[in-house]
Amino acid sequence: MISLVLVSHSYPLAKALLELLHQFTKAEIKIAIAAGTGLVHEEFGTDAADIAQAIESVDSPEGVLVLMDIGSAVLSAEMALDFLPEDTRQHTLLCPAPFVEGAFIAAVQAGVGSDLQTVAQEAQKALMPKKEQLEK
Repeated sequence: MISLVLVSHSYPLAKALLELLHQFTKAEIKIAIAAGTGLVHEEFGTDAADIAQAIESVDSPEGVLVLMDIGSAVLSAEMALDFLPEDTRQHTLLCPAPFVEGAFIAAVQAGVGSDLQTVAQEAQKALMPKKEQLEK
């Protein structure tokens, strides 16, 4: 099964999103968070080493999808790939989906057994229902 990693500048935000995903998806999806900096993640920011560790903690031969919130989280996630063993890097995908909506769709898709590419593609479409609703 595909695993997910949530990368955020805010530990409380990532933790709340993790709880939301577990509440709405009943499948046993491995989800790790890499969020905040400092000794207890109390400071805003991201850390490439923490992201690499989170990826390795949920590594799956089927793949790991990484969702990031904003700006430097993307840069940190890209740097984290350099810290990973080649075999892990080969099945880890950084996804440009919106953070909350994308994570929700990714968790649902992973839970029903979709492959990594499908999970990523569906996560990237996550804003479409909201967009369609608001354009009425």
